[in-house]
Amino acid sequence: MRATVSRSAWRESALALAASVLVLLLVWSATFTRPWHALEFKTFDVLTSWAAPQRAASPVVILAIDEPTFQALQQHWPFPRSLHARLIERVHADGAAAIGMDVVFADPGSEQEDAALERAVATAAPVALASARAKVESGNATLWTDVPPLPRLLAAGGQAGSALVLPDDDFVVRRAFGDADSLAMQLARRVAGTRASDLQPAEWLAYRGPRGTFDTRSYYQALEPGLLPPGFFKDKIVLVGRSALSASELENAQADLFNSPFGSTGGERLFPGVELQATQVDNLLAGDGLRSAPGHWTPVLLLLLVPLVLLAGWRLHTGWAVALMAGLIAAMALASWLLFAYARLWWPPLVPIASTAGLTGATALVIYATVRRRALQTRAMFAQYVPPTVVARLVAEPGLMRLGGEVREVTIMFTDLANFTTLSEQLSAEQTVELLTGYFDAMTPIIHASGGTVDKFIGDAVMAFWGAPLDDAQHAEHAVRAALDMQQAMEALVADLRARGLPPLQMRIGLHTGRVVVGNVGSQQRFSYTVIGDAVNLAARLEGANKAFGTGILLSEATARQLPEWLPLRVLEAVIVKGRAEPVRVFTLCADSAVCALSVAALDAFQAGDAAAAAAHINQLLQRCPGDPAALRLQARVAEAAALPAGAPLPTAVALGKL
Repeated sequence: MRATVSRSAWRESALALAASVLVLLLVWSATFTRPWHALEFKTFDVLTSWAAPQRAASPVVILAIDEPTFQALQQHWPFPRSLHARLIERVHADGAAAIGMDVVFADPGSEQEDAALERAVATAAPVALASARAKVESGNATLWTDVPPLPRLLAAGGQAGSALVLPDDDFVVRRAFGDADSLAMQLARRVAGTRASDLQPAEWLAYRGPRGTFDTRSYYQALEPGLLPPGFFKDKIVLVGRSALSASELENAQADLFNSPFGSTGGERLFPGVELQATQVDNLLAGDGLRSAPGHWTPVLLLLLVPLVLLAGWRLHTGWAVALMAGLIAAMALASWLLFAYARLWWPPLVPIASTAGLTGATALVIYATVRRRALQTRAMFAQYVPPTVVARLVAEPGLMRLGGEVREVTIMFTDLANFTTLSEQLSAEQTVELLTGYFDAMTPIIHASGGTVDKFIGDAVMAFWGAPLDDAQHAEHAVRAALDMQQAMEALVADLRARGLPPLQMRIGLHTGRVVVGNVGSQQRFSYTVIGDAVNLAARLEGANKAFGTGILLSEATARQLPEWLPLRVLEAVIVKGRAEPVRVFTLCADSAVCALSVAALDAFQAGDAAAAAAHINQLLQRCPGDPAALRLQARVAEAAALPAGAPLPTAVALGKL
């Protein structure tokens, strides 16, 4: 059995491992789909909202070209370049550390306006000026071309820097864009000084907070004296760019607005491009932009998860296993947030979380399939021994059947057919098998109907027991009732034999109640559900003892004590069976209350030493039941006792020899 169990365990382990590999492959395949990317991006957005410090790390000021500016200046877009020149001169004169214009001056304007801007750039040099990229559609392809600032502005000391940002499919900017030629990098280098060579753009943008986190002032405030205090821009990085959401002046211009990660958690959705530039500058100077976690983290974690999930699924109760997996998922989500917020690492938790959930589900399915298969095996095995209702309950509650053996009290039955050997000599082998099959087919349903378990067939004998595998508080009564019904069923079999001219058969039944070991017993190659113990041997001996008393059903005192009072029993003698030193008082079923009473009176008188009274009761018993074997046996014992010398002790039990 151990080898069989081992092979079964290996098959189950292989199935669970195959299911785990399939789950991992499915999750890996899903990572290439657009919905997966969208969900992963949403995870990034949520972590961004939770981890944002709500403050800038660097002294960045944004001069926003916003609705109040349009109202205050009463100018149409684009603004005159002389207006930008005034602003640059004002900010430079106030001591700004660096100035960045997130406005593209690519096309020449009037000479007067361009010259004013050129002088301002030369005065405040270097000034970072935004360059753009234009998409050119041709018949065969789409081409991108760089659109730099006016050459005269660059010659005056302006530094071109790309203001291009790279939004994802949902138009949310998550990836850093601070390469060597970017506007943000030009500004960061201007401020970093000797540390400029150490500036390295990260992979992901670390947002400082929702819109307005950076110190933001309206563009017009820097133009009109007195609106901002003197020295306001000293040692600060000043970024100028559009931030209007609804100004009619921008209706015909490309809006410099993008979706915000904070929109996923209910914050403002739109985010100005100039504030993205400020965020990138701050990331570069603080050196805390987000980087992707090492690529081997997730595969290593999955390799650890597979055995953990499998072990939890097979070793723990389903509820505890699910709770453990839920705890692991929560721990991974927490770890992702901690890495994001404090280690500045973006470790997408979706793959390990989905894998854990998938592995848990796959393991549960494998366990369900295994339990189902075992249930079917249990049903097939026990259907040979116990009623279908018992099998169904064992399948539904497998804990009721503790495999490997347990001690419990049961009532055991042994049956045998008297004269079967003589009868079988008159029949062919086929007829003998046919007779036994009919006999077993008649007895087995009766045993099952009363809740009994058929242990085995031994030649023409049947061994059965009540009280296992399910508990049965009335196992003794059910066994006795089954014995009565079986004897009644024998009448039809005997009538059939007589009709065929064959000698009749008589069934003898022995019943005993006692504690035994019950469970699956056998070898590695073959096992059976059976009972083992001294009580089994006694039940077998009582079946044979029927010959001495001329009875069809003989039961022990242990069984008789558990029967209801209304079930009539006739007490017989105490006997000593082979293999036991202690006498056993035996009973048989008897519907004649007078016979039962006379039997008790005769035995009581005999044990009291009153041979005359015992003989009188026995004579009355024989008058009522002429030739009764049990009464004749007791009569012979009384006569032997009467012949003993005076004062000699009476034997308390009679030995049945080899019975």
